[in-house]
Amino acid sequence: MIPNAEEVAARLVRLGFSQYEARTYVGLLATEAATGYTIANLTGVPQPKVYETLRRLVERGAAVQTDVRPARYAAVPPTVLLARLEDEFQDRLEAAREGLEHVPLLVGTDAPFPARSLDGFDAAAAAAATAIAGASERVYLHGRSDELRALSGAVHAASERDVEFVIVHFGPLPFARPRGQVRRHASTEGTLYASRKARHLAVVVDSRWSLWALARDGRTWTGVASETPLLAGLVKTYIRHDLFVQRIYADLPEELEARYGPGLLQLADLSRDQEEAEASEGAS
Repeated sequence: MIPNAEEVAARLVRLGFSQYEARTYVGLLATEAATGYTIANLTGVPQPKVYETLRRLVERGAAVQTDVRPARYAAVPPTVLLARLEDEFQDRLEAAREGLEHVPLLVGTDAPFPARSLDGFDAAAAAAATAIAGASERVYLHGRSDELRALSGAVHAASERDVEFVIVHFGPLPFARPRGQVRRHASTEGTLYASRKARHLAVVVDSRWSLWALARDGRTWTGVASETPLLAGLVKTYIRHDLFVQRIYADLPEELEARYGPGLLQLADLSRDQEEAEASEGAS
């Protein structure tokens, strides 16, 4: 019995050998110029199958026939065999790569959106903190004090690396003001912020990674994180738009509240413009 023969044969099977081929090759390694009869007795390969198996090993370059009467066979050294197998694998790999590169993309098919689903605020905060830790240029943040507080360490470390921040925060800023633009969401103070249950966290890192997490009831969080520039651009646009609104409100608070009410809540009335347009048409 050849020591570790079954284990070695199993590894050869994973390289594409049949069970009989693997056992026969291992048997040849343990002998010198063996006959089929000897190999059958040594490996347990049925004698009616052993000569066919030896022929296949010769064809694939794993064995050579050394004599004719009686027919004897010897194994090709493992280093030579493995080098040949490696070359063949690389050739097949390159051929597959070249073939795949020339497969035409089907326009209009639904490709999977490369995004990671997040369940729970802890998962969202951990993903955001990890992304901020790898930031090199600019980070956008939008959310309430309680949610932003979970990112305090990551924000401080990134600011120390000269990463700039654009932040719109509801309530007090829960950490030292970092580099960049920081704006409190003042238009909703005393109105929407105090009463609304829904919470959210929006993050964009270096215009390539983004996160949007939401808890409509204030408790059950779901979210998505992605390195897709499309989603990063969408979330960044949302944050920038709200930043612009807060800058305008800071300059014209009385005028805007006179026009749109406390907290600018009338801006959320999507039916208002239609009603005013109809009234204007009726007056004309």
